[in-house]
Amino acid sequence: MATDGFTTCLWFDGQAEEAADHYMSIFPDAKRGKVGRYTEAGPGPAGSVLAVEFEVNGQKFVALNGGPQFTFNEAVSFQIFCKDQEEVDYYWNRLTEGGQGVACGWLKDKYGVSWQVIPAGLTDMIGDPDPEKAKRTTEAMLSMTKFDVAALRRAYAGE
Repeated sequence: MATDGFTTCLWFDGQAEEAADHYMSIFPDAKRGKVGRYTEAGPGPAGSVLAVEFEVNGQKFVALNGGPQFTFNEAVSFQIFCKDQEEVDYYWNRLTEGGQGVACGWLKDKYGVSWQVIPAGLTDMIGDPDPEKAKRTTEAMLSMTKFDVAALRRAYAGE
């Protein structure tokens, strides 16, 4: 039985340490753990980074230099729930540096990792039992790339 929770392993092609440093620079209270290096046994060059352990927002990760065989896709994404527009803007701007906005709060960072930057209350608004409020908010949400919190609230209120 697992006694230490779980860790998300992110597979990179030679960018593991760079990516770990990038994510740790974005999230407060980030921590670096062990850095493993390839030995003479390979398959990477001896001394080069094999994996970097790090933690952001209490979530454990390992960035692994696994090679070019696998890449990230939208089937897995990380959700960041933000308290206000300032946080939405901060995470959006930092994570799209070298990446791109996609739609409905989704983005791909410069490593191809998908993120959802979600303002507090959005899931409640689109799931509201009042079908008109939910519809207006959903329509507004679907028209956005990065979320505009004030516009979502106006749509919810029917303004």
